[in-house]
Amino acid sequence: MPEPRRDQAGAKLGMWLFLYSEMVLFGGLFLLYAAYLHRYQPEFHRAAQGLDALLGGINTVVLITSSLFMALSLTALQTGQPGRCLGMLALTVLLGASFLVNKALEWGEKFQHGIYPGSPGVLALPPGEGTFYSLYFALTGLHGLHVLVGVVLLGVVMLMLWRGRLRQDHPALLENAGLYWHLVDLIWLFLFPLFYLIT
Repeated sequence: MPEPRRDQAGAKLGMWLFLYSEMVLFGGLFLLYAAYLHRYQPEFHRAAQGLDALLGGINTVVLITSSLFMALSLTALQTGQPGRCLGMLALTVLLGASFLVNKALEWGEKFQHGIYPGSPGVLALPPGEGTFYSLYFALTGLHGLHVLVGVVLLGVVMLMLWRGRLRQDHPALLENAGLYWHLVDLIWLFLFPLFYLIT
């Protein structure tokens, strides 16, 4: 019995170290954003008008709701309800996939207007506006990649739960997946106002 506890403690420590490295990565990018915003505030404001704040808001609600289902899945496992846990995880994955579809639609609309990294449309913009879109694609793209990884990870967790390899007395994998998912959601809560609600 002590061995599984040591394994779980090590897994949690490893996850916290990983999450710390992710916070350092995005923290550095947020500082870069802040520096350019200070330099190009009017241009950032103009460029932000081209983003769909409603769609960004919908995606915010989607991710917050997915975090709720993620938390409920862990509660279900801890109270010995694997079927309910599986259902909550399925809803989390569905909402994560919905976020990615919405983001793809938003990016697609920008691509149709010739706004994408390195495009003539971006290069023709005033320097500040071009910088805004470069940061927008870099940060939301990196975040979208994290959401995709989270969806795949949760799919693996669901498979393990379905096969009976994830149990009430050994929930470390689900706990770590939940920590990762909550971090992904938290990052979006910073990205949404930075890009969509600039005043």
